[in-house]
This record gives sequence, C-alpha cells and structure tokens, in this order.
Amino acid sequence: MLAPDDLHGTLFYGDNLAVLREQIPDACVDLIYLDPPFNSNAGYNVLFRDESGRASGEQIEAFDDTWHWGADSEDALAALLSGADGARTHDRGGGGGVATLLEALVESFGRNQLTAYLAMMAIRLVELRRVLKPDGSIYLHCDPTAGHYLRMLMDAVFGADFYQAQITWKRTSAHSDSSTFGNVCDLLLFYGGQGVRTDDVRVPLDPEYVARHYRFEDERGRYRHDNLTGPLHNQRRGVPSTEPWRGYDVFAAGRCWSVPKKGAYAEFIDRELIPGYQSMEGIHERLDALADADLIYWPNKPGGMPSLKRYLHANPGQALSNLWDDIPPLNKQAAEATGFDTQKPLALLKRIIQASSDEGDLVLDPFCGCGTAVVAAQDLNRRWVGIDITHLAVGLMEQRLRALAAQPRVIGAPTSLDAARDLAKRSRFQFETWAVTRLEGFHPNARQVGDGGIDGRMRFVKRQDAEKTEYGLAVAQVKSGNASRNDLDAFRTALEREGADLGVFLTLEPLGPRHGAWAEAKRAGGVVIAGRQYDRIQISSIADYFAERRVDLPPPLVAQARQRLL
Repeated sequence: MLAPDDLHGTLFYGDNLAVLREQIPDACVDLIYLDPPFNSNAGYNVLFRDESGRASGEQIEAFDDTWHWGADSEDALAALLSGADGARTHDRGGGGGVATLLEALVESFGRNQLTAYLAMMAIRLVELRRVLKPDGSIYLHCDPTAGHYLRMLMDAVFGADFYQAQITWKRTSAHSDSSTFGNVCDLLLFYGGQGVRTDDVRVPLDPEYVARHYRFEDERGRYRHDNLTGPLHNQRRGVPSTEPWRGYDVFAAGRCWSVPKKGAYAEFIDRELIPGYQSMEGIHERLDALADADLIYWPNKPGGMPSLKRYLHANPGQALSNLWDDIPPLNKQAAEATGFDTQKPLALLKRIIQASSDEGDLVLDPFCGCGTAVVAAQDLNRRWVGIDITHLAVGLMEQRLRALAAQPRVIGAPTSLDAARDLAKRSRFQFETWAVTRLEGFHPNARQVGDGGIDGRMRFVKRQDAEKTEYGLAVAQVKSGNASRNDLDAFRTALEREGADLGVFLTLEPLGPRHGAWAEAKRAGGVVIAGRQYDRIQISSIADYFAERRVDLPPPLVAQARQRLL
C-alpha cells in the first residue's frame, strides 16, 4: 500500500476494488468524484429481469448494462453480509448499514442485472468511505434510472447525516422520448463532512436580473436599492436598533435598523470604501459611516426610509443552487473532446473540485474514463489519483496530462517487454490500446472491432505559412502476434484509404532484418513534411520502445492539445 504522500500523480490500471484495497490507505482523500457505468438510455421501468431472461412480474425490459449477476456479485454480497470491511455498520449514523440494505434489495428484486450493479457499487462505496477523510466530500454521478437506489446505498454507507445535496445537471437541451417526458438530466449525489466553498463557485448574474434590479448609476457604477431596516422581531423602543436616526423614526414605522456587518458586501465596504467598517460596534456609528461615504440613498417622498446602495461590481455572482443548467454538454467538435463516449465537460469537474476542495487537497476518481476529473484537478493545483480498468482510458489520461506538462506515473501497465508479452496473451485488444499510447501524440481507437486495420491516429502540422496551416495525419497498426509481409501490404492499403501521410507498423517482437515487411515498407517511399523527408511507413516494436528507440515522426500537436485542455 502506498503512503498518502506517494499517491499524487498516479494512474492505476486495474479493477478499482483491488486497487482501493491494496494501494490506497485509510482516510487520506479529500474529494472523490466517481462516474460509474450507468445506462443513460434506459427508462425507469427497465429494472427487473432475472439472469435466465424470464420477466419478473409486469416490468419486463432488461437493465441493459455491462453488469450481470454472477460469481463477482455473489462474492460482493457475501463479503458485505459477513461484515467484512465494516459493511454492516458505519460510524456516521444512518442505520443498519449497506449489507442489510443490499440483502433486502436482492430479496425483493432477485438476482438480476440491477442488483448485480448495486452489489458492484456497494462493495466499492464501502472502500471509498474507508479512504475518504472524515471531513471529505464525495460526488456520485448517475442518472435517474438507478439514482434512487444509489442514494439509498450512499445513505447506508456514509450515513444520512453526511448527505449534502442532490444536484441536477442539465446535460442536454433536448431529448425525444416517444412515450414520456424527455430525459435531459443527470444527477450528482453529494455527501460530505462539510459544506461547499460557496465563494469559489459563484455563477454570473442573469443579464435580465441585472437590467431589472440595478437600475441606478453614479460615479462608482451601477447599483440597486436595498433595505436598511428589518422586522422588529419583538424589539422594543430603547434598544439602539429601534432608536431614531437623522430624523427617521424607524420604530414608528414598525421596523428596526439593519445594516450589513458580515458577508461579502460588508467585506467590500470595509476593503474598498470604509476601512474598519466591520469592527464598528454601534449600529448608529455604522449608519453614519455609510452616510458619510455616500452609500445611502435618501427618499424623495415623505414617509420613506433611506436605503442602502448595493453596487453591481461588488456582487460576486449568484450562489449556486442544486440545478446546474449553465454547463452545456460536450460537443463532439469541442476543443476538449477526446472521442470518449462518456466524457464530461471540464467545466463541470472544475466546479465540483472548486466547490469541495482547496489547493493541495487530494482528489480521487476511481472510474476515470478519459480522465477529466484528474485533468481538472491538475489544472486547479490539486493533488490527484485515478483508476481505470482499460488501457484505452489510462492511455488517454496520460496524453491529456502530459499536454498539461504533468508526468503521471502509471501502475499496473507493462513496464518491461515480458510484461507486455503477458498483456498481449491475456488481452489482445488491451495490448493494442496500450501499445498505441507508447507512440507520442497518438490516440487509440475507442472502437477495436471493425477498425479497418487502423489502431491509432496522430495529427501534426504538415505545412504552415502566414495565411494557412495544413495538418497531416499519421496512423498506426499494432500486431501482437506474428506479422507477415501481407500484413504490411494490407496496412499500406489502409493508409491510402485513410488519406494518411505517414504510418507506423508496430509489432510486439522485432522483425528480423530479412523479413519481407521491410521491403514492403521501402516500396511506400518517402514524404516531405515541413521541409523534411520522412519514410512514409516505419516499422517499430515494443522491444524498440523499451530500448528507447523511437520512430521518426513530426512533432504531434502538443501545443494545440494543451490549448484544447485548458
């Protein structure tokens, strides 16, 4: 198990349950964000079908997800029921624990795809509770399909008193559902030992609100009128807040004086206009100071009461509600898009991180995907650790983080030729994905079947002048087994079909000097890129990679990638 100080900057490849248990120590994480797999296309009534395919009662559509009840689900349920990992009780209140709840759900709904999903989540939530600091925060990203069951699990694991909010994120502006209202929202279940940093997550004021309320202007700028009085609340004449001031009898009007002493506007007054204002004790002293600083608007009509000038430029923005409709979904053509199907906007993760952590805090994402959470953490000067079970995800994270000048450490990926051989034996697709990410600037295909012989792509500047920049394309194909001359010939055909300028034929083992593939590569000729000659097809191997022999390619669009990510 790593020491807490050694976790920062680490990407773990593997099952997050094993990584959490074996690598992450107790109570060391300040903020957890997790976006586990869930079926965003399913309706509410797609919950109950047993693994034999028979319908349970009236509700008969399958819960179409990657989780099925099997040995792993049985092991998770058994571990929870046995009381392992403190699953039956927890120290934050809230009742009988997650094991009792999961047992009841399985008894009620059967051993089906939904309860398999919940068993997978429950055993991991127990581990996440263990690694989270007592005053830490956790955000679970889900959708309404199973969000209500996940909230029950969160209550059971963390305690209902740890609950902070259920945030609704409007992830799309329109969605056509033929038989019900359009499903346009995701949920964020927020549990934490303390509240949010509200000053760090303000949003701009609505322009219509500004136009309607900030209708006045002086040499300081636009402002609105605000009360200098409040309800009496049983105050009697004789206390300072009910005594007349400058001819205005506030008590006779059924009110008392109320001026800002705390909060953002009082801090603005103290900082910008009246030094020492917040330390003034008497309410009349503060009223006099506000008047002397021209912060009071005097009524024109008899019977009116003076009011406070609240300036627009002192408003830090609107406090966040639990409805987030100002962060649009990620467009596939967006600058930060990686092509990862479930990628979330960087702005969403930055808001969460700013709301519930400080600089230097440790952020954990146990279902990293393409790594938006760790990228946001890196950009906001937080420490971070990420986990994912696919090399596609880990490879994408490496590339995104390196574009931010970070140097992630990957644990669980091959670190030697023998380890690469072992990965190729266990999973050809995982090996191909990992191998592509060894080529600087290349992005592996998310689709591994039917890819037309192309396993990865890389863009670069082909030529550039004052008026125009032309970009080029390099493609790669990976062979985990024996490679033939015909394989190279087929790759050459794929390169032509893709309109690529350059190609890399990457093998696990090096090809002998007399292998026919070398002749085929030579037949492809050369190409001039940015005034320099390159072989159009280059052959390399993972053995070359570990020997630090790299292919000769133009620089990838690293500078553009950095701009895209920020």
